[in-house]
Amino acid sequence: MSPVEAARSLLDRALPLYRDSPAVDRLRALRSRVDGPLRVAVTGAPGSGRTTLLNAVVGEPVAAGSARLTVDWPGDVELVDAGADGGPADAGDVRLHLLPHPGADARVLRAHDPVTTLVVLSRADELAGGRVDALLSARRVAKRQAQGELGLLCQDVLAVSGLLALGAATLTAPEVQALEAFARVAKAELDAALLSADRFTTASPRQAPALLARLGLFGVRWSTAEARRGSTGAALVAEVARASGIVELREAIGTRFAHRAAAFRARSALTALDAVLRRDPRPATLPLVEDLERALTNLHDLSELRALADLDTGRCALGEAEPEARYLLGAHGTTPAARLSASDDAHGALLRWRSHAEDPRLTTRDRRTAAVVARTCERLLTQSPLTAR
Repeated sequence: MSPVEAARSLLDRALPLYRDSPAVDRLRALRSRVDGPLRVAVTGAPGSGRTTLLNAVVGEPVAAGSARLTVDWPGDVELVDAGADGGPADAGDVRLHLLPHPGADARVLRAHDPVTTLVVLSRADELAGGRVDALLSARRVAKRQAQGELGLLCQDVLAVSGLLALGAATLTAPEVQALEAFARVAKAELDAALLSADRFTTASPRQAPALLARLGLFGVRWSTAEARRGSTGAALVAEVARASGIVELREAIGTRFAHRAAAFRARSALTALDAVLRRDPRPATLPLVEDLERALTNLHDLSELRALADLDTGRCALGEAEPEARYLLGAHGTTPAARLSASDDAHGALLRWRSHAEDPRLTTRDRRTAAVVARTCERLLTQSPLTAR
């Protein structure tokens, strides 16, 4: 039984037991939601750029007051602006938590399972004093943060300039042409004009205001520098988007969240059902509680995601065995054939990874990751006779 099937079954069993309780409406909502889109809550303190990032992820400005947006990439996903306080605990199945800078307070993340969270350094263009290389510096900072204490509270840390990303999505052809024209101005003259927004506006009162509103001063600096390197037209826009970090963020939403949407939706339903059962325990619910605990334990997809996140961020290192681990954990596809692409057969892989999991030369985290891979191999052996090759 899949995690979603287990969640459906448990909720169906719970509904008649609570028909006389106010909790029945909550259970009905959970039953409906388990088959709905994956809900991605966007959280962050005031000034962290939630609205700008939401618009950037969607790729266009969204009407003010739109707290929920449904998109069809990389799957059926609902983006939820959960507000500064993160909204209710179940505002989303997973969350993007925005930190305007690396030192911002991240204690709110301790209330959530790290596998359900991606942290976004949401003002990447402001790091390194707004220099043209600020985005590269921000990526290095994000990588260090992912390997440190912050990385223990999330799957990964990404650096994104929401304003630059949204600007890339909404740049008009005349604005792109204006950036190309500025890039042809003598470097010393342009650098002097771009020392401040006021100087730029004084130097180009007709074109500067729109470009500053679209990209910000940093974005204009970066875009003209890229145009000076030879990028023009659609290629320039694509480079601006890539540099903003939005492409990487969208890919992360896909690989970290949407590709395992069923497991996350099931987890949300099961944990919410668990809260109901604990708040209002009844004699008839004892078998339900036991089956619920078993279903939560069997959410192996999320253990695989934790392991992949540890490998991706460098929190875990498995040396020459790492490529096989990635395949087995589903990084290149979750079908049995895809998982076993780098292995001789599931049984041989199981023996190897059990050995790794007990290797005293490995760190505790490395052994824990190896144990997750071994568990995957066990599941492969039970799924189909073809997996044994």
